[in-house]
Order: sequence, then structure tokens, then C-alpha cells
Amino acid sequence: MNADLSSLLAVGAFAITVAVTALVLLVRGDLAPAGLRPMALSVGGRFLLGGALGLGVIAFSIKVAIILTLSSFPGKTIEPLIAGVGSQDGRDQPPLPRPDPKPYEWQSLPTVVPAPADNPTTPAKVALGERLFHDPLLSRDRTVSCASCHDMAGGSGTDGRATAIGIDGIVGKRNSPTVWNAAFQARLFWDGRAGSLEEQAKGPPLNPDEMGMPSFAAIEERIAQEADYAPLFHAAFGADAAITMDRIAQAIAAYERTLVAADSAYDRFVSGDSQALSPRQQRGMWLFQSSGCIMCHAGPNFSGASLVGPRNPYAPLFAKRSAVAISHGLDRETAPRGVWRIPSLRNVALTAPYFHNGSVSDLREAVRVMATAQLNATLVSTTQQPAQPRWDAEAKRFLPPEQRLVLGEDDVEDIARFLESLSSDTLSARIKMAAGERR
Repeated sequence: MNADLSSLLAVGAFAITVAVTALVLLVRGDLAPAGLRPMALSVGGRFLLGGALGLGVIAFSIKVAIILTLSSFPGKTIEPLIAGVGSQDGRDQPPLPRPDPKPYEWQSLPTVVPAPADNPTTPAKVALGERLFHDPLLSRDRTVSCASCHDMAGGSGTDGRATAIGIDGIVGKRNSPTVWNAAFQARLFWDGRAGSLEEQAKGPPLNPDEMGMPSFAAIEERIAQEADYAPLFHAAFGADAAITMDRIAQAIAAYERTLVAADSAYDRFVSGDSQALSPRQQRGMWLFQSSGCIMCHAGPNFSGASLVGPRNPYAPLFAKRSAVAISHGLDRETAPRGVWRIPSLRNVALTAPYFHNGSVSDLREAVRVMATAQLNATLVSTTQQPAQPRWDAEAKRFLPPEQRLVLGEDDVEDIARFLESLSSDTLSARIKMAAGERR
């Protein structure tokens, strides 16, 4: 307890003592023989004065007790209240990012995704899932498949549009995230409402703005009418397996768990190839950590909503305090629950446009948005170029880390170059090949 608080409590204790003494004297005087009373109050006066003094003593005693409780147990009383203060409209400022008490270790992405116990991955199930993923029969007008928004032929697993287009040309409200490495995510959809690939696969077919089917029963009936599906379901789930929406979702999820792209320059760098990243990419990697980006985009999948790495699945977007974010309309919509699922940054350079509304098409501009909105960083034209950070290959971390809340265009450029190092070599080559074929 500090000295100021001790002094305050001493004064309070003295005041309580004086008040109690006055109250006792009043009562004593009232009970004394009539001839010995120095003065006599009326009955109403005695009640009024006694009640006022009594209530005052009680009220002051309660306040002193509260002060003692708050000062003795701040972790359980004051600090939770302070931590809960804030709003989700972006006008208040969240606490600055704090370095993790443990040194951060950069990791490469696993090449195999663990499957749930009730849906083991098998070749037959993957083959069925791939067929269903690309089949427009899952949509009402037979024109939209999963691959319509998550293009596998083009390489990136997205459609390249600001927001998805569904049946009847309906323009949706959300940007289509890539399906590559989605199997590593613990939360799916922009609002994170799905907790598994199986659950997520059941959403778009019934969404009126996407595939527009009236019910799961209608989907099951339509698939069952296709004779070549029966043997595929039997091979995947057993000879007596009926065609159900649960099995359709399980097959699609099994296929998506094979869509792993872990062959980036970054993966090679953290696995021991010191030449895999350029000096500017290494500096961008260091800035990504020291500026606080790593607080949300952590772990080998660069997402707090991932199955691998630290868990921090949701975050509000503080767009209203960022002129850059406002210029792209990111302040016009609040997330359904006030927070968005933190997306993975794997292959982010290949999957523009960005954010839930697809309003930003340039990666460097996306870095500016996040720096000003989420990190509350100040952007300047240039900053003094710091010494090249030292990479500890054995510990897989930079020495020493340092927080930066002022970023120049050279910093933005280096962070963007680092993000480009998260691109899969296989997907990059596939995209270039597809672009060449379209010419």
C-alpha cells in the first residue's frame, strides 16, 4: 500500500472515531437525567441528528472498506475493469503490442494436416471430395461450384474478385479467401463462425447469395440422381453408405486437407537456407515482428486462428482511426460480433484483393492499412535505415527485437517483400503458367 493511500485511510479512521464519539455523546446526553442535560433537543431533532450521524458513519465506513479491498486485491478488482474498458468502433486505442515474454521462434509449415478422428483422410474420400468441390450440381442453377470462388486451375485458390459472385450473377458481400492451407485454420469464414472444414462446407450450398440450394435434402437428392456418384461414395464410406450432406461435407473437407502449400522461400529460410531470403526480406521479417504484426499473425500459418501456433483467433478492425483504412471504405461495416477472424498471410501476395470487402488491391497499401489501423503506427516518407538485424539460425529468431511505431515507405516496402516470401513456389509457377495460357 502506498504512502498517499495510508495517509488517506488514517484521516478516514480519525473521522470515523470522531463521528462515533459524537454519536455516543448524543445518545448518552439523551439518556442522562433531565437535570444533568446541558441542552435538550426536541424528539424530531434527536432523531434527525442521530440518524444523520449514524448514516454518515456507515457510509464512510463502507467507502473505507471498498478502498481497502481494491488496494489489497488489484488483480481481481481494478485491473479486470481497466482491461475491459474500450469500444469496438476503432476510436479508442488498444494497448500497444507487447513482446512475447518468450523469444519468438519462426517455424515452417507442416506438410500434413491432421484429420479428425471421425473423418480420417483416405485416397477414395479425397477423390470424391475433389469431384464434389468442382461440381456445379451443388448450386440451384447448376452454374456455381466451390471452385468457382476458389479457383484451383489458376493456382491461388481464390477468384481474384473483390467479392464473390454467386448464382444468377448475385454479387456477394465477402471476399473469397484462398482454400490453400485453409485446413490449418481452426476458424473458417470471415466471422469465424465455422469451427471445421466439415462445418464450413455446409454453408455456401444453402447461402442464397452463393449456391442457393433450398435444403440439404435437395442436395442429397440431386447427387443421388447422378449414377456415377454411388460407387464413389461406396468406395469412400462403405458399401452400404447412403449419400448424405454429412458425407458430402466430409469428402470435401478430406480433399481440402490435401491442399497444403509449404514450399515458400520463408520455409526454406527457417529450415536452414540462409540465402533463401534477400537482405530486405530479412529486414521485413524483422519489422514484421518488431512492429507488432506477429501479435495477430503468429505461428507457421501466420494466423492466430490456426490449428498450429499461438491461439488468438479474432480481432476488431480499428478502421475509424486510420485515414488509409477509411479511404478504402473499411470503416463502413462492423463485424457481426465486433471482431473478424484473423486470416492467414500464407500466399498473401498471390491472393489480392484484400480484406473482407476486397477493397484493397495492392499489397503495400494493405500493409499501410494494417500499420495505421491495427498498430496505430505513424507513416512517414522515410525513416533512418537501421542496421541489418542479426538472424540467429539456431534459435530461429532475430537479435535483438525492437518495437517500431513509426514506419517509413522503405519499411512498408520491406514488410511487403517479406510477405512475398510466404508465396508457395508451386502456386507461383502454376499461376504464371495459367496466365501464359490465357494470353
